[in-house]
Amino acid sequence: MSEKPPILMWFRRDLRLSDHEALTAACQSGRPVIPVFLHDELTRSHGAAPLMRLGQSVESLQRALEENGSRLILRKGPALETLLQLIEETGAGSVYWSRMYDPVTRKRDETVKAALKERGIDAKSFAGQVLFEPWTVQTGTGGFYRVYTPMWKTVKDRAVPDAIAKPTAIPAPETWPQSDTLESWALAAAMRRGASIVAAWQCVGEGAARKRLDDFFDAKVEAYKERRDFPAEEATSQLSENLAYGEISPRVIWHAGWRAHHEGAKGAEHFVKELVWREFSYHLAYHTPEIVERNWRPEWDEFPWNEDESHPNVIAWKQGRTGEPFVDAAMREMYVTGKMHNRARMIVASYLCKHLMSHWKIGQRWFEECLTDWDPAANAMGWQWTAGSGPDAAPYFRIFNPATQLEKFDAKDAYRRRWIAEGSARPSETALSYFDAVPLSWGLDPKASYPERIVTLAEGRDRALAAYEAR
Repeated sequence: MSEKPPILMWFRRDLRLSDHEALTAACQSGRPVIPVFLHDELTRSHGAAPLMRLGQSVESLQRALEENGSRLILRKGPALETLLQLIEETGAGSVYWSRMYDPVTRKRDETVKAALKERGIDAKSFAGQVLFEPWTVQTGTGGFYRVYTPMWKTVKDRAVPDAIAKPTAIPAPETWPQSDTLESWALAAAMRRGASIVAAWQCVGEGAARKRLDDFFDAKVEAYKERRDFPAEEATSQLSENLAYGEISPRVIWHAGWRAHHEGAKGAEHFVKELVWREFSYHLAYHTPEIVERNWRPEWDEFPWNEDESHPNVIAWKQGRTGEPFVDAAMREMYVTGKMHNRARMIVASYLCKHLMSHWKIGQRWFEECLTDWDPAANAMGWQWTAGSGPDAAPYFRIFNPATQLEKFDAKDAYRRRWIAEGSARPSETALSYFDAVPLSWGLDPKASYPERIVTLAEGRDRALAAYEAR
């Protein structure tokens, strides 16, 4: 190895080369850089769809590093143990990584950093996948924001540093440590027969993310505010997938958004607001880590939600067979594409928590299993917001009516036809693909009759309101 001890550049959910503070610092150190990705205790806990999508992103990063004269070393095992093994093999004197802000990852990272420093290893973390690190945004009294709008007003005019260019060179070590193969990890195995179907809908890697961003500002941003709630239209950026794996940085999106706004694009500021909503979820996950696992508002702990995941109504909801077309279309979209339109997410969440009186954690866990754009903070925040148990939440008595929502946002039935095959003489390919993706054990047939409603909307609404008033 080189006389200068190498730096292990530990990639996590920052799978890109540009606007990467940790990678840039490592490359500027004058020392060899060994990029590393670990299949550790955290990645093993991922649901089937996000784990498959993570594998796609890691493969894309592998190619990008090789094109720049470097490599990505893959190792499987507990994070600390595996890093120490690599340090012993390579003589590395430092480990660099990008910070993450959800409680589970923070706990792991704090343990790793303390143990490395105790052994005399230089362990450095750098700003991660947010615009504003959680401790840098405060209310007038020095606390953190519990309501989104005041936070938006505080940060919208803040100066955000320009994105950092990709390193011109990534210094390589004289010899490389051995690496696992990505194939040996079989990250898509849990998806079973649905893997190839869902994989085809993904837009993977840094280059694809940049193109997606450019396409949005070229053709969609002008009408974004007015059309973003129509699920059959391609009116959104769809960048949540790429943000989730760090294939694009929020700074790049922020500057593109404000640039479009200053050039007169009507929907650009509203688009940036959505980016800051993501920031809000991470700030809350940092300051109130309980948000990812229990009711943010403890007064909801005694609410009589159903918590039985085997309840027939819950099974029908998961399978997209509730008899409620907007709900079913959305759930099937997720099963085929790994994603779901944001308006549809609110509808299916409200339906589960209110019409079916089932706990938001059931939905949180199912989304964690099925979404390829799964993000721990945004997922928890979204579910608690809809359920009424979270910060700045929609009032529990605000109950979305899936039927009237479908009439308003899918008046021509395009979304329903795209994803529901039953009852159609000529079902669409997308609707039929749902039956190819789901487990055979579900025993579903596109030629069967469309299911009857498992609960009438009036009955579900009345039951939810009665439970709310009886708290």
